[in-house]
Amino acid sequence: MSETLNTQLLIVGGGPGGYIAAIRAAQLGVKTTLIEGDRLGGTCLNIGCIPSKALIHAAEEFEKARQHAEDGALGIRVQSPSIDIEQTVRWKDGIVGKLTGGVAALLKKNGVQVIKGWARILDGKTVEVQHEGGDPQRVHCEHLLLATGSRSVDLPFMPLGGNVVSATEALSPKTLPKRLVVVGGGYIGLELGTAYRKLGVEVAVVEAQERVLPSYDAELSAPVAANLRRLGVELYLRHSVLGLNDAGDGVRVRDPDGKETTLAADRVLVAVGRRPRTEGFNLEALMLDKAGHALKVDDQCRTSMRDVWAIGDLAGEPMLAHRAMAQGEMVAEIVAGKKRHFQPAAIPAVCFTDPEVVVVGLDPAQAQERGIDCKVASFPFSANGRAMTLDANEGFVRVVARSDDHRILGWQAVGKGVSELSIAFVHSLEMGARLEDIAGTIHPHPTLGEAVQEAAMRALGHALHV
Repeated sequence: MSETLNTQLLIVGGGPGGYIAAIRAAQLGVKTTLIEGDRLGGTCLNIGCIPSKALIHAAEEFEKARQHAEDGALGIRVQSPSIDIEQTVRWKDGIVGKLTGGVAALLKKNGVQVIKGWARILDGKTVEVQHEGGDPQRVHCEHLLLATGSRSVDLPFMPLGGNVVSATEALSPKTLPKRLVVVGGGYIGLELGTAYRKLGVEVAVVEAQERVLPSYDAELSAPVAANLRRLGVELYLRHSVLGLNDAGDGVRVRDPDGKETTLAADRVLVAVGRRPRTEGFNLEALMLDKAGHALKVDDQCRTSMRDVWAIGDLAGEPMLAHRAMAQGEMVAEIVAGKKRHFQPAAIPAVCFTDPEVVVVGLDPAQAQERGIDCKVASFPFSANGRAMTLDANEGFVRVVARSDDHRILGWQAVGKGVSELSIAFVHSLEMGARLEDIAGTIHPHPTLGEAVQEAAMRALGHALHV
């Protein structure tokens, strides 16, 4: 056993929440140690947010090239394109490598001690680290921050292996399948399923609920479903998955009437959700209070044990990298002696489907459930000049505001590139903006952002372009 290392703040997990907490704590003069068993950046940077967006972009570019090879409306003509998926994966991996290298450089620059190895909690002040091929090392700390993230949910009757893959394997294909069946119509399944379809793969999506993106309201999911069908994606809604057939080349499903069908598949992507990562590091030794599968925390991310903190996916929904980052920064500042609480006015959520979906704050149904009398107005991208020039006039921007004082409570949008509008939505909620504030702000023309202004104007009764 190596000599015990002492530190003020010990962080288990080097994902977005963990590495941000480490950098901020070190900036504030807190002696900080971070333990990571795999690669810095966590799921988001290595096998989630970043690589998936890279693959989505490559797929979109390939689809555009294929459209131009036909009778494209833009007048562009190219010969029949092809894709080298191995090169695409190398390009994607290059982006990930640059970003993970950047995280390592930032941690080093700020004086964070990084220990590569797998953590095993002994008590609230002590963690043992198992290095690959080396003796265990103990680290003693004043504050223990748990940032272990989440893992994909497995299906017991369809275990991963062979032609059954998770998002991790789907993001680094050595070859493209002829036919892919996606189990799960949430954002992960649809993002990757859409990308594979644009790469030329036959895709079927199986979803137990009556529509795709079931956690979003029907108005937002409808344009996504419509575009999936235009792309040729087969949707099996209200279908349950029973498992692979005996030959292993098909997925057995059951429709609402109980009829069983087998969907041919030479690859199956299981994307039925994620669960906080609570196993594998002796977390049970702390006997912390839980909220379902997640750890229970207060508005400072404190757990039920003094000086033990939990952030990000380990602390439950919403499982978003930017939430973990904000929580990590806050915990670092509290440990350094600052007064902070995690009380954001809104946390944006984005689906990088085609079209994209953004939700911030309350939607109309949520406002109604709370008994709030609201004004709700939408502005369609079909009336937005910039959307038309992008050949992307489907979708809309919707605003939800109080009827009495016009204070904005929420925004929703579906359309091409609406992820970039999310920051404007969040700002308006954080700053307590009213409809008049947005309607009276001059928005640049021609941009998609004009739809934000027009939605506010329409809620006030005087939209100009619809």
